[in-house]
Amino acid sequence: MKKAKALSLLTVPALAIGVLSACGPKDTGKDEGAKNTAEKQNTLLVWEDKDKSAGLEDAVKSFEEKYDVKVTVKEMQMTDQVKQLRLDGPAGTGPDVITLPHDQIGGAVTEGLLAEVKVDDSVLDKFTDSSVAAERFDGKLYGLPKATETPVFIYNKKLMPKAPETMDELYTFSKDFTKNGNYGFLALWDNFYFAHGPIAGMGGYVFGEKDGMLNPDDIGLNNDGAVKGAEYIQKWYKEGLFPKGIIGENGGSAMDGLFNEGKAAAVMNGPWAFDGIQKAGIDFGVAPMPTLPNGEHVKTFMGVKGWHVSSFSKNQELATKFIDWITNEENAKVRFEKTQEIPPVKSLIEDPIIADNEGAKAVAIQSQYAVPMPNIPEMGEVWTPAASALQLIATGKQDVKAALDEAVKQIKTNIETNHKK
Repeated sequence: MKKAKALSLLTVPALAIGVLSACGPKDTGKDEGAKNTAEKQNTLLVWEDKDKSAGLEDAVKSFEEKYDVKVTVKEMQMTDQVKQLRLDGPAGTGPDVITLPHDQIGGAVTEGLLAEVKVDDSVLDKFTDSSVAAERFDGKLYGLPKATETPVFIYNKKLMPKAPETMDELYTFSKDFTKNGNYGFLALWDNFYFAHGPIAGMGGYVFGEKDGMLNPDDIGLNNDGAVKGAEYIQKWYKEGLFPKGIIGENGGSAMDGLFNEGKAAAVMNGPWAFDGIQKAGIDFGVAPMPTLPNGEHVKTFMGVKGWHVSSFSKNQELATKFIDWITNEENAKVRFEKTQEIPPVKSLIEDPIIADNEGAKAVAIQSQYAVPMPNIPEMGEVWTPAASALQLIATGKQDVKAALDEAVKQIKTNIETNHKK
């Protein structure tokens, strides 16, 4: 009995302390938690590409004022953002908005990293159709496009005063100009990213469509059109119009060197090359790619950089409003001025800021004929077999049809092994 009485005497003050605690600090904790939640609801963390945040400054300021929120922009290499989101998202420290190249969308959605973006048709109508298509996966929209890029025709005005309108004209020029270490035209056509242009222009394709979606069971890289496109590619190598030095891993730097040294009159390259050419002191012009011998446009691959909402974000509705805000005509125009990344906003294509910029205008025009790189995960199985086939074709080590047949066979095996459940 004495023991029990002693215990009860100890328990009374303990209970009293517990009651006081419940009335005091616990309530403060609730208030603090509510405060933190409110703060989180009024903040956004945005991951922008490296060295590109200056293009958002004005848009962020006006958005903060309109919605009474705080937006923090952090720069991170665009190609690293999915990898980092895998870690930071589940930990609760990730962003609300990220920027990605569109060919990473399929994998990111499959992993559950991106939220579907729901906006009115009036929002989508401001963009080019192809750029919106690039932001879709499995029939759903997962982002809004911020910039587009595609290979174009770049020429040295001293060596080629005017861009040819057809590849036949360019071929004739190259036959005459290519001698003594000089070349009329160069392209990395052993690289499938660039080779897709003539192959697709002749009728080949990577994946067909079914019910409005890419169909990985339908591969058109060895059909009649693809064979004709690859034979056209082989012609330039076979006749010595392309040097052997631009085949393989170092082809890009070798081609850049020849053009920047004034030894190549023209190249097929993207807007990322403009800066190096300017620094080399070349007086250069830029135009859409000349049309192919069949009269069709070169169907270059188009890359679209977009804004996406993280599936881990607690502020998905606000994040969606933000990406709509920063891609409107006014803010897209400012971003172009500061970053030179070309927005796929239809109203800006004819705006003097792009129309009077030769490089931007060429990219904008060529983008209308371009094909968005497939953004489904199965595309990862295409690059290596396609490159292997193209190198065999470029070096004349294998018949065109046989090389393409083998590539498609390998692609199908890889898809079956790595993507079929």
